[in-house]
Amino acid sequence: MSDFSGMEERDYVSLRNLKVDFTREDDGEEGDGCFALCFWIYIDGCASFPSSVLVQKHPDVACNPPFLYLDDEKKMKLFPLLFMYKEALNPDNLIPLTEVLSISTETEFPMKKWVHVGCEVSMDFMRLHVDGEIVGENPFTCSFNKDLHEKGLKNICLACPDENKDKLHGYVHGLGVLFREQSIKNHYVKDPPLQLAIDHSSASEIEEGSDSVWSIVGGKASCRRIFSLDIVLLDAFGGPVSKELEAVASLLYADNGVPVENTTDSEPPLLMNCDGIEYASRDRPCKLINGRASFKLKISQLSSKCDNRLFQIKFDVPRLRKYPFLETLSLPIRCVSRGRNTRTASITLRKSSGRTYYGNGCESPIPDDASMQLITNIVREAKPSPSSKRIKLGQDVPFAMFKEEVRQANKVHHSRAWTVNQDNTHAISMKRKPEDHCGTENNSCASDNSEATNSDPRSVLSVSSPISDLIIFKYCLGGPAEKCHLLKEIAISATEEQLADFAKQVSLFSGCLHHRHQIKMAKRLVEEGIQVWTSISGNNHHVLWENLVFIINEQFMKIACSTRPLMDQDLECLRRIAGCRDVVMQVDFERMWSWLFPVAFTLSQSAVNAMWDSMSPAWIDGFITIEEAESTLQGPGGLQDPGTFLLRFPTSRSWPHPDAGNLVVTYVDSDYTIRHRLLSFDFIHSSPSKDTTLQELLLHEPKLSRLGRYSLDFSM
Repeated sequence: MSDFSGMEERDYVSLRNLKVDFTREDDGEEGDGCFALCFWIYIDGCASFPSSVLVQKHPDVACNPPFLYLDDEKKMKLFPLLFMYKEALNPDNLIPLTEVLSISTETEFPMKKWVHVGCEVSMDFMRLHVDGEIVGENPFTCSFNKDLHEKGLKNICLACPDENKDKLHGYVHGLGVLFREQSIKNHYVKDPPLQLAIDHSSASEIEEGSDSVWSIVGGKASCRRIFSLDIVLLDAFGGPVSKELEAVASLLYADNGVPVENTTDSEPPLLMNCDGIEYASRDRPCKLINGRASFKLKISQLSSKCDNRLFQIKFDVPRLRKYPFLETLSLPIRCVSRGRNTRTASITLRKSSGRTYYGNGCESPIPDDASMQLITNIVREAKPSPSSKRIKLGQDVPFAMFKEEVRQANKVHHSRAWTVNQDNTHAISMKRKPEDHCGTENNSCASDNSEATNSDPRSVLSVSSPISDLIIFKYCLGGPAEKCHLLKEIAISATEEQLADFAKQVSLFSGCLHHRHQIKMAKRLVEEGIQVWTSISGNNHHVLWENLVFIINEQFMKIACSTRPLMDQDLECLRRIAGCRDVVMQVDFERMWSWLFPVAFTLSQSAVNAMWDSMSPAWIDGFITIEEAESTLQGPGGLQDPGTFLLRFPTSRSWPHPDAGNLVVTYVDSDYTIRHRLLSFDFIHSSPSKDTTLQELLLHEPKLSRLGRYSLDFSM
């Protein structure tokens, strides 16, 4: 058998050659008709629907009834075995398939995508599993064919029907027949198949128009530009896979997939740039290193020279070209000359982080470490709903008890800003743009978007940082994903002292001091996150959620310095934040960890730790979403009394967002409107006040009078 650096051809079987034979030499329990057939399937194309995927063959039965079937709505159906429905096999009284007991998926079965299918059959029922989840189950109520049942599975064979071999094209991976207690879910996560994909976040010098067509400057040698694209080898869950393979790029017509011809100068249409020298792309394979290959390309053929047709770039593995899942196509491309204005209504794709992290791009100011004030801010929080619109709530002013403190802080800020303007005009001019950027998305950065009372910018400027100014300003000007990527890279190699200095520099030039806490916790967050994932995943890129829950609970209590464990409600909230179901990918874990660690770190502070541990009254009812908080205050009989409030952690704020880990007060205002206030308080990261606790501060606020209680049935 040919071997391709650890990937064998036998790992991927053509659907037309698939055959499952249950013939066994013994009369053991496997012959009683109870089994589960599991496999990954990739359907590349089907000429017509309906179509049988697998049929049942038996020497004593003339017809070949279906076992797996794609109906005319492209839904996958599972039918029982031969001996489970006697009437359907009667040649004198054939009944239509629509009247035979079956299980169907609710939606159209995906094409050109790896899907895991599990067919579970027992004496009493049958189940259909798709991607590890049960999508249908039916008990058996039909009469048995006793003669066939006595022979069980011994003479039954499942295979692709002969009449479909030319119209149904696809591949199967990891075929397995399980008996008794073996888990279909474990089979699902054990050995996922491979696929090739384009990492669109790596695109550089490419413009995407509103019509989802890429514009690339090409043509003659003096005009064309280099553009970059990365391809990645992934498993079916999206995790990177390291295989010693080579990939090539080629230029095709988007409408029919035919290769684009050479230019009139006999120059190849797609060129690979290597060390400043151009080669025909098909002659220069690029090796995948750690599952990734970077292509620097140029297009010499113009769309205008080809009847204004659109192009596409195909990446594939030359030695494995028969596998369609090991090739991938770019978006349609319009190759234009430099003279054309291609920047109208388009977005330029610049190279950025290879992984995208969610988060809101707004920042809020907080007081200096020496300050012991509690500052409350309006929250602009995105609800986790199908809509992408941001919901704006809480349009009121800061709590009355803190107005004077805010006024004094602003007064001092203006005087110090003037001093800095005299001493270091250049520093302030560099700072102005991040301030404006910060204020565009969150009103909490409005008037006091600057240093706080006890921080002197000149002392910050005098510190010599080992991290370059370029990195500092790149961090200040970057979006959430770029900040996360930069900070992860810095945290791996920097010391705690270097990170602390970096935090001061960022706070100065961004104008938001509470960036500092997210930067200071970066090293511990990254290192402990790596340790947790490595300990639970081993060499895999994915784990089962049920296996991850225990260690997450353990780590949370350790970081939070608390004996209070996470409840089912908390774990379900974490699962939604991770964006996963039963299988957790590394990117899902990192997304959840970036939210959970700042929360646990906040809870470890003495001012908040007692509130978390308190169960009577329960000051913090665990992790709840904005919808759950609002529903609780709404209740079945209408809004609660004004002043009723809940404390929660905003699920849309993740590290390194400066508000990550802070608390939000959700309360009923005097006008019977539900409002949300962010408690951006710096003193939770230092010693709590000996005279006043956070609980007392909250209850002294006129707008807050009664602690509400979150409950699924809305009972108080």
